[in-house]
Amino acid sequence: MLVTIAASTVLLGALAGCSGSPAPSPSASAPCSLTAPGPASDAVKVSGDFDTHPTTTFTAPITTDITERTVVITGTGPVASNDSQATIDFTLYNGTTGAELYTTLKTGGVPIPVTVDESQFLPGLVKAVSCSPVGSRVVAVVPPGDAYGANGNASLGVAATDTLVFVVDVKDDGPVPSATPSATLDPNIPTSATGAPQAAPVGFPTVTLAADGKPTVAIPAGDPPTTFESAVLKKGDGATVASGDGVEVQYQGLIWRTGTVFDESWGKQPATFSVGTGQVIDGFSQALIGQTVGSQIIAIIPPAQGYGTPGLPAANINGTDTLVFVVDILATTPAS
Repeated sequence: MLVTIAASTVLLGALAGCSGSPAPSPSASAPCSLTAPGPASDAVKVSGDFDTHPTTTFTAPITTDITERTVVITGTGPVASNDSQATIDFTLYNGTTGAELYTTLKTGGVPIPVTVDESQFLPGLVKAVSCSPVGSRVVAVVPPGDAYGANGNASLGVAATDTLVFVVDVKDDGPVPSATPSATLDPNIPTSATGAPQAAPVGFPTVTLAADGKPTVAIPAGDPPTTFESAVLKKGDGATVASGDGVEVQYQGLIWRTGTVFDESWGKQPATFSVGTGQVIDGFSQALIGQTVGSQIIAIIPPAQGYGTPGLPAANINGTDTLVFVVDILATTPAS
């Protein structure tokens, strides 16, 4: 599946149902599948305005055998249909313990794109979004079979038997964006940056490249910079990336505090997405806009341009963590 760094590559990976090919292009007439309410979803009480962090109460443990969906606020916009891409905010709770596990509706959180396709994302989350008009807030109570199954998700704090409770705000819906052809499918696109090497500024992490271009990054001792910084490690001579453009990249992301890699495209396939459109964290877009194809960029991204105060628990990213990304820009497609 296409790796999106928006609310986080890892968060989306945690919500993804499986890995595979990009989602098919949607049909304007594709029907949606309505999930009915039930006693469990009706028992979840939610207050607060759309697009604000909800106040949610329910008696834990809460259980259900099938996903149930109750509408809290009914929107008046386009309906999220099958194979469209909905943009959502959400707050996730552990139905067994009652604990809030993650939200995009606190400082630093950003909405995420979700393809309305149960093969692409957790079936329970898709069932919450499907048939919901833009502007809606819905509650979904999701059993393990429509969530993480027998394995649970330890990084999110979900055991194998835990029910999940989602409160979802549907903010937008539209076609799944077209992706730049993958470098693994187009032999004319390099698989790593081809530009002329450049010296990194003093104090930046040190990057060593393997024969295939995969980076190994050494974080220097001491505290990270408090503001966004970036540098060109290889200078390409291709097209310049503009806001809204599609890009194809190889990337590796690390946490400055631990020096550990939390996500990368290396060993998988290059990633494709648009910059400056909310599909990726602000610092990632900022690092690429204005740079040229063939370049390798290193970016030091403080929390305000990364995952903000909520951090990203699924990737062990705290709300105070600075991130380091090394990005090879392989191709770009101008915004249409």
